[in-house]
Amino acid sequence: MPLWGDFLTNDGRIVHKWKHYFPAYERHFSKFVNSDVVFLEIGCGRGGSLELWKRYFGPHARIVGIDIDSRCRAFGDGDQIEVRIGDQSDVGFLQSLIDEFGPFDAVLDDGSHVMSHIRASFDFLYPRISRNGVYFVEDLHTAYWDEYEGGLRRKASFIEHCKDLIDELNADHARGEMQPTAFTSSTLSMHFYDSIAVFEKGRTTRKWAPQVGRPD
Repeated sequence: MPLWGDFLTNDGRIVHKWKHYFPAYERHFSKFVNSDVVFLEIGCGRGGSLELWKRYFGPHARIVGIDIDSRCRAFGDGDQIEVRIGDQSDVGFLQSLIDEFGPFDAVLDDGSHVMSHIRASFDFLYPRISRNGVYFVEDLHTAYWDEYEGGLRRKASFIEHCKDLIDELNADHARGEMQPTAFTSSTLSMHFYDSIAVFEKGRTTRKWAPQVGRPD
C-alpha cells in the first residue's frame, strides 16, 4: 500500500503529517523498502509515525526513535521499534546511538524544529550515516520563525546553512575560491520542497564531460 494510503487508514497510534510530505517520502525512502534499513526518527510525537515506518519499510527494518520525553519509551514494541530518550543536540547521546545500532541508513528529523538543534544533529549525524544514506529534515517552515531561532535570511537558520551547502556541493567548480570538503565528495544530491530539505549521499564519480558525435 502507498504510504499515503496507509496513513489515511491508520487505526493505531496517532500520526500527524502534512499531506505534501508523502510524495517526498516515497521518492527518497522507497529504495529502503523490504531491506534491512536502520532508520532513525528524531522526535517520536505520539508514536504513530514509528509504526507507520515499520509497516512501510517491512519486516527486516530496524526503526529507532529518539525523544526528550521519557513517556515515549512506551512506543518501543520489543521487536523492530526501539526508542531511546535523549536530546537531539547532544553529540554524546547521538554517538551512543551509533555505538548501539551502527550507522543509520536514513534519518528523519522531525524533532524540536529549533535551528540550533537541527544543525547540531545534522552536523554530527550526516557524516556518519551510511555512504548511500538519506538525511531528511522536515517542518523547515520554522526556519522563518523567530521563536525557533529562525527568520528570513537569518544566518542561524538551517535554510541559510543549506544555501552554503549548495556551494560546497559545487566546490569543484569554484576555481579555487573554495576548497572541496567531505560534504562535496560524499553528497550525491540535495533536494528542496516546501518545508523540507533532503540530502542524498552516494559515490560521486569522476567528473568529466565527453563530446561525442561526428565533426561538422
